[in-house]
Amino acid sequence: MKKRKLFCELSPACYKISLKKEYLLRDMRDMFSKESIASEKNTVPFPVIVKSHTSNVLRRLEGVDMQLQRNKAVNLRLAATQINGIVINPGETFSFWRLVGEPSAKRGYLEGLVINNGKLESGVGGGLCQLANLIHWLVLNSPLTVTELVHHSDALFPDSGRRVPFGTGTSVFYKNVDYRFKNTTDRPVQLLVWLDENELFGELRAPSAFPYIYRITEENQGYVEEDGIFYRVSRVYRITLDRERRVLRRELVLDNHSKVLYDYSLIPRDQIITPRLRKLT
Repeated sequence: MKKRKLFCELSPACYKISLKKEYLLRDMRDMFSKESIASEKNTVPFPVIVKSHTSNVLRRLEGVDMQLQRNKAVNLRLAATQINGIVINPGETFSFWRLVGEPSAKRGYLEGLVINNGKLESGVGGGLCQLANLIHWLVLNSPLTVTELVHHSDALFPDSGRRVPFGTGTSVFYKNVDYRFKNTTDRPVQLLVWLDENELFGELRAPSAFPYIYRITEENQGYVEEDGIFYRVSRVYRITLDRERRVLRRELVLDNHSKVLYDYSLIPRDQIITPRLRKLT
C-alpha cells in the first residue's frame, strides 16, 4: 500500500504553510512559557574563561562544493555578530534563534550546506550548525544546563580531523529546531563568538571561576555492521572534577548509534568492531 503523503509534502506552497504553522506554535509556546530569554549584551570580556574553542570554517568535504563553505563563512559571521557578547544571567535561558533571527537572503545570508532528511543539500543560511555546535561544546564543559537540543542522527562525514567527540553537535533549523540552555548557576555568564579568515572562535566567560572543572571523553568508539549497514558507535561521558583534579562525578551524556551515510571504503578497517568485541566493551 502506497504511503499517504503528509500535507507538507504535497507541494512547496504546502510546505511553507506547514512551516508558518510551526512558527506560530513555537511563538505561542514561548509566549506562555515562564522562560526568561537572555537579551543583555556586553562585549567587554568577563575576567574568567570557563571554556574556549576554535573550529575550522573552510573544510574540504567529500563531494561538497567549496563555494558553499565560503558562503558558510559569510553566514557564520552574520550570526556570530548577533550572539557575540550575550550575557546569560542566573535563571535566564539562551536561545539561538531568538538572537540570530531568520537567516534569510534579505538579511544577507547565502546558500550554504544544510542537512535535510539525512541528505546534504544547499539552502539559504546553511552552515549555522557549526556555530550552534561550538556553543554547545562550551556549555558541555560548564555547569550550565541544556534545555533544548536535537542531535544529528547520522554520520555524514568521516572522522578525519575531528577535534571533539563524535555526536556532541546539535541541529538547528529556523525556528522550530532551536538550541537552548539555562543558567542554573549563581553568577552571570558571557558568550563571545567571532571569526577570522579561517576559524570560528568561541569563549564562555564568567566574573569568577566555578568550583568545578569538566572533561568530555569518548569511549568504545568504532563502527559496527548490522544487516549490511554500518553505524558509528561510541559513548560520550562528562566528568566533573574539583580544583585538585579529583573526579567527583562521571555521567553518560550520549550513546551514539549513527548510520554511516558516506562511502564505506572510507571507514578505517582497524576501527570496525566485531559483535563479540562490542559485547566485551
